[in-house]
Amino acid sequence: MYKILIFAGTREGRELAEYCNRNAVPAFVCVATEYGEQLLPEGENLSVSHERLTGSEMEELMIRLGRPSVIDATHPYAAVVTENIQTACRHTDTPYLRLVRRETDLSDRDVIWKDSLKEAVDYLETQEGKILAVTGSKELAEYTRLTDYRERVFARVLSLASVASSCRELGFEGKNLICMQGPFSRELNAAMIRQLGTRFLVTKESGTTGGFLEKYEAAKETGSVLVVIGRPKKEKGLTLEECKKRIAETFGLPEEAAYSCSRQISLVGIGMGEWNGMTLEAQQAIREADLVIGAGRMVEAAAGEGQLTACAYEPEKIRDLIRKYPWCSRIAVVLSGDVGFYSGARKLLDVLPAGVRLICGISSPVYFCSRLQIAWEDVVMASVHGREQNVLGKIRSNRKVFALVGNEDGVSSLCKKLTECGLSEVTVFVGESLSYPEEEILSGKPADFVGRKTDKLAVVLVENPEAERCPVTHGIPDESFLRDKVPMTKEEVRSVSLSRLRLTKAAVVYDVGAGTGSVSIEAALQAEDGLVYAIEKKPEAVELLRRNKEKFGTENLRIVEGLAPEALRELPPPTHVFVGGSSGNLREILLVVLDKNPNVRVVINAIALETVAEAVSCLRELDFRDVEISQICASRAKKLGSYQMMMGQNPVYILSGEGRGV
Repeated sequence: MYKILIFAGTREGRELAEYCNRNAVPAFVCVATEYGEQLLPEGENLSVSHERLTGSEMEELMIRLGRPSVIDATHPYAAVVTENIQTACRHTDTPYLRLVRRETDLSDRDVIWKDSLKEAVDYLETQEGKILAVTGSKELAEYTRLTDYRERVFARVLSLASVASSCRELGFEGKNLICMQGPFSRELNAAMIRQLGTRFLVTKESGTTGGFLEKYEAAKETGSVLVVIGRPKKEKGLTLEECKKRIAETFGLPEEAAYSCSRQISLVGIGMGEWNGMTLEAQQAIREADLVIGAGRMVEAAAGEGQLTACAYEPEKIRDLIRKYPWCSRIAVVLSGDVGFYSGARKLLDVLPAGVRLICGISSPVYFCSRLQIAWEDVVMASVHGREQNVLGKIRSNRKVFALVGNEDGVSSLCKKLTECGLSEVTVFVGESLSYPEEEILSGKPADFVGRKTDKLAVVLVENPEAERCPVTHGIPDESFLRDKVPMTKEEVRSVSLSRLRLTKAAVVYDVGAGTGSVSIEAALQAEDGLVYAIEKKPEAVELLRRNKEKFGTENLRIVEGLAPEALRELPPPTHVFVGGSSGNLREILLVVLDKNPNVRVVINAIALETVAEAVSCLRELDFRDVEISQICASRAKKLGSYQMMMGQNPVYILSGEGRGV
C-alpha cells in the first residue's frame, strides 16, 4: 500500500522521492516524460509512472492507490496540471499538499518583469538585439511572432529527440537550437551569451533550485537584459524542507532514519564573508542547501532570503542540529576563511558521519597578502585566536609571519611584546574588516599600534628583514644573557648539551635547575612550536629567568619556581629533559619523567665526580638505552698585555640516554 503519491517533474519532486525511498515510506511518483523517470532514484519503496494523466485519470489513480497523501511538486508554471491535481483530490477526498518553490527577491530595477510570455514577446518586438530563450520548448511557438525570429532567437531546450523535432517544426534549428540538460552554472550561461552575442535573456522565475540566480548573475556579468516571466499566481504551500518534515511527523520517522551518509553535508569555507568573495562551488552549495548552519555572522553573510538556518559553532551542537532536521538532505555548514586554515572543519569531521564534503574558501592570509601585493608562499602562519603559539619566536626567526590575533586588544598586545623583546623595528601590517566596505589596512612600527583597539577578527602580517641573520643553530654568546652571580651553563658546554638533546620543533622540554636560563632560552628558540619549562628553586635565579625570557621574547618558556621532583608533578609529559642541577634528587627526578614519558630523552650535566657516579648508576639502574658519556674541557683566551693566554674551564661531564618505553 502506497502512503504518498508525488506529482514530480522538478528537482524538489525528485528529492522527495529519494527521501521517501531512503526512509522506507512507500511512494508512487508521477512524471510527465520518460526522461523525468530516468532522473528518479531506483528503490524498492518507489513506483514510477511517466504517463501524462488527465484529471479523470488522476482520480482513478488516487482511488486505485487507496487515496494516499498527495504532494504536488510540479513546476510553478504548470498551473493547469496543479489545478487538475487539486480538483482530483477534492473529488476523491484525498489529502493534498502543495510544494511551493521559493521565489527570488529581486527589485524591479534589476530585471524587466512581464506577466506572461506574450507580453515579453510584445516588448522584445520593440527592441533590437538577439535573444536567448530559456523558457522551455512548450512556449517556443510564441516567439515565432517576432520579426526575423529564425535569426534572432536562440532556443535552449531539453536534449530529447521529440523536443528537438518539435522545435525544428517551428523553425528553430541549426545554431539557433541548443539542446542541453541543466543545471547551468553562471559561467556556462555567461559563455553562451557571449558566444551567441545575445542582448536579451528570457527566463521564468524558477527560484533558486531552478537556476534562476545563475541566469540573473550571468546576465548582469555580460550586460544582457534579463526579461523574466512572473509566476502565474501567488501560491500557498510548503517548502521542500517543510514537506519532508510533514512526512517525518506523519509516519513517525525516527531522527536516525534520515541521518545517514546519503545526506549531503558540506563544510563550506566562505572566505572573508562577502558573497562575491566566495568560490562558485561554495555559492552553489549554499544556494542548494535545505539548511545552512554556522556561527551567527557566517550564516547572516551566506544564507539567502527565506532559507532555513540555524546558528551554532561548537561541533557537537552542529551535529545535534543536523539530527534535529532529518528532513533536510542538503546541509551547508559555513565556516570562515578556508576549511583547512585554523578552521572548525577538523573537529567537525570527528563528529559528523562519513562522506562529508569539504569546499575550500579564500583564507585570510591569501586575501590579505593580495591586498598588500605581497607573495605569500614564504609566509609563516600563526594564530593566537583561542590557542597558545610562540608568535614572537616565529617573528624573530622568519622574514614574514601572518597571525590571527583573536580579540580587540590582540594587535596592541602583540606589538607591545615586540617592542619589549628587541623587535621594535619590524614592519607591522594590520587588516580589519577584510573584504567588507569598511575594510581598513594600516602599516607601521609596533609602537604605532600599542594601545590601539582593533576589530576582534583583525589580522597581522609582520615583516622582519633581520630574521635572515638569525642563527639556525644554538650558540648565543654568554655575555648576551643577564647573569649577576647565578651559575650558568657556558656556551661550549651548552652547545654540546643541546646537540645531545636532539630537540624537535614541537618538543616539550624540562630544564631542571635552570639557573639564569641559558639552556632554557636556547631550547625555546629552537623548539619554537613547543614548550620549555624552566624549573628553578632560587628566587634570585627565578628573577633572572624572567628578565632573560623578556629580553629574548621566548613566549613558549614557562618558569616554574620550586624544587624538583615535586615541581614537575603537575607539568605535562616531557619529550626532552635537561638536568643542570638536581639538588641530590637525580634518581627521583628521573623516575618522575620516566613515569610521564617512558621514551623521554635525557641529558645530564655533572662537574663533581660523585655526581657523575650517581648519574651513571641511575641511567644503568633505570635501564636507559643508547647512553653516551662525554667530558668537555674548554679553554678560552685571556689577553695579558700583548699576549693571549689560554685559561682552562672546569671539565664538565655530559651524559645522555633515552627511556626504553613500556
